[in-house]
Amino acid sequence: MDYPLTTVRLQVRPWTVDDAEGALATYGTVDVTGWLTPAVDHIADRAAMRAVLHAWVEAQPNLQPPCGRWAIERRADASVVGGLAIRLLPPYEEDLEISFQLRPDAWGNGYAAEAARALIEWAFTQDVDELFAVAIPHNTRAIETTRRLGMTWVGETDKYYDRVLQVYRVRPDDLIDEPAITEPDSDLGEI
Repeated sequence: MDYPLTTVRLQVRPWTVDDAEGALATYGTVDVTGWLTPAVDHIADRAAMRAVLHAWVEAQPNLQPPCGRWAIERRADASVVGGLAIRLLPPYEEDLEISFQLRPDAWGNGYAAEAARALIEWAFTQDVDELFAVAIPHNTRAIETTRRLGMTWVGETDKYYDRVLQVYRVRPDDLIDEPAITEPDSDLGEI
């Protein structure tokens, strides 16, 4: 991937260990981690977050595109507001899942859909013809984001992560609205 993927308001870029503070605001709260699949405890402190980020950074070069983990950075203030991932879903590791997480103070701004759209567009340039998202039933924020992305409800299953999940799918022809990736905006300055 040519980094960063740039949208009107955001950049999707690789994580660094220096992103610990922004990442902790996302993965350090049960308001976020309580909805993650597989189930994950919230990360307790900055040192633990740095260790997790270090593992993600180390793993990234060994992952076959489009798989990976990325930070979502707000262009206006270079703040990390969340993260994205594409990974193989268990147990058969055939289906690719896109996931998105935002820190609670960034909810309600459309950042998850904007960043995920850019990543999905890029993933479809990597010989991928569909991506899935899974959500714990009643995770209305995640489900609404999948709808804004043009994802289609496939059904409910306990096949992934040994828990009942709603499954959504997107194919290239399903994407709605305008493309997410843009050129840097001159009034935002160079990033």
